[in-house]
Amino acid sequence: MKPNVLKTRISNLNQLDLHQSLSSEEYQIQMKELKNKIRELTFMAKAKNKPVLFVFEGWDAAGKGGAIRRLTSEIDPRLFEVHNISAPNEEEIKHHYLWRFWNRIPKKGHIGIFDRSYYGRVLVERVEGFATESEWVRAYEEIFLFEEQLQSFGTIILKFWLHISSEEQLSRFEMRKNDPLKRWKLTEEDWRNRDKWHLYEEAANEMFQKTDSPKAPWVLVPANDKYHARVTVLEAVVQKLKEELG
Repeated sequence: MKPNVLKTRISNLNQLDLHQSLSSEEYQIQMKELKNKIRELTFMAKAKNKPVLFVFEGWDAAGKGGAIRRLTSEIDPRLFEVHNISAPNEEEIKHHYLWRFWNRIPKKGHIGIFDRSYYGRVLVERVEGFATESEWVRAYEEIFLFEEQLQSFGTIILKFWLHISSEEQLSRFEMRKNDPLKRWKLTEEDWRNRDKWHLYEEAANEMFQKTDSPKAPWVLVPANDKYHARVTVLEAVVQKLKEELG
């Protein structure tokens, strides 16, 4: 296993080496070992009544869904729930933006996974103007306090950003566009977001700097190579659960 990724605190996307990769053979070996450990550790979290929250953010087509599927493949399906977060619906928009996330946090002994999350306030809502500047600036402290309350409840929190280059994203978009089975994943919004790449990158880097903490760390994952990204995610999960569960 690699050195503890939780000890290597990278807080800027420009610091990541996107050339890291794994062979198919090495990927299969490491994944088998990591999945077995995750299965054991999640049962331990259940036995100790510990809620676990995994947050996934990152670029469109960075591989969040694939990483989540590998993470959950050996977890007892009774113990986890994946929440695919999109724009708030008519009822949710009437409430404080964190309301819909409070309603989805995991109970004791269970695992909640957010595919996109409350960090949308300081990402897409900031960049696209859905939140005013005073709202998204205030959100850093609101999110910090939100996670602090979850930690006081005993929740184990780990947050991931899957990072790919703009060129790799374009390549994946083109593959999706030409694949009838994956074309549905690609929207006009995805293409529009590419035009604001630098604004999103700026927002993400500020988010890492202001919301990273030892108890709720960000793990920035080089994801140009999907095998390397998935292994990095599972390694971080194993390391965090071992650290918290003893």
